[in-house]
Amino acid sequence: MSTPQLPRSIVEQHHGWSRSVVWRNEIGGVTYRLVCGDQTRFCKCDNPDMIRAEVARLQWAGAYLPVPEVITHGAGWMLTRGLSGVNAIAAPRLAKPAETIRLLGRGLRRFHAAPVKNCPFDYRLGAALAHVRRRVATGVIVPERDFHPEFRHLDVAAALQELERAQPDSEELVVTHGDYCFPNVLLEGDRATGFVDLGELGVADRWRDLAVATWSVTWNTGPGHEDMFLDAYEIAPDPQRLYFYRLLYMLTS
Repeated sequence: MSTPQLPRSIVEQHHGWSRSVVWRNEIGGVTYRLVCGDQTRFCKCDNPDMIRAEVARLQWAGAYLPVPEVITHGAGWMLTRGLSGVNAIAAPRLAKPAETIRLLGRGLRRFHAAPVKNCPFDYRLGAALAHVRRRVATGVIVPERDFHPEFRHLDVAAALQELERAQPDSEELVVTHGDYCFPNVLLEGDRATGFVDLGELGVADRWRDLAVATWSVTWNTGPGHEDMFLDAYEIAPDPQRLYFYRLLYMLTS
């Protein structure tokens, strides 16, 4: 799969800036870092629909949260201004797992304080399940590639059936990030200073983020730290919602 190139207009406008690739995703998207002196910008190149979705969410979230400012955008790309802080997956942060986990937990609590009533992006249960059913119908889910080991005993039809069986009977709605994990949070000092990769932001139960965030804690720091994250967020474990929203995440990612 070829790497998307920086748009010509961005190259011309940033003559003399250093350029490097800082992130690639599994479907061919790539993010470039552009640096000149103390200025840093990022150009994300991806599927045009995904870019449009993220631009809209960044423009909404910028009024309430520290997220990248969209400078300009086009078909399949967007240019954003860099934020302060270092990625939570950076080696200095992983060297202090307890501190990092606590900052991430408090950071998610801050994210969830954004106003639900003003958010136009919906990922409540009805919308989420409809999205999964569409993905199942189009055959894009491949268990061998997409399923976490926890769910690999299921085929796609059984996973959808299990998702519908396990859905909660109520929702405690907040504005969710949609993929709250170590690579998507910037930290500086004693706080989270930025949130990135907001293409899945939407109103949903808070456990949509908590389920993925605690999974990320285990992936990045090893087992035994999930309760530390929940303590920092100030919430008790909820195994039913944890299970459901992890299964939902797996079927939508």
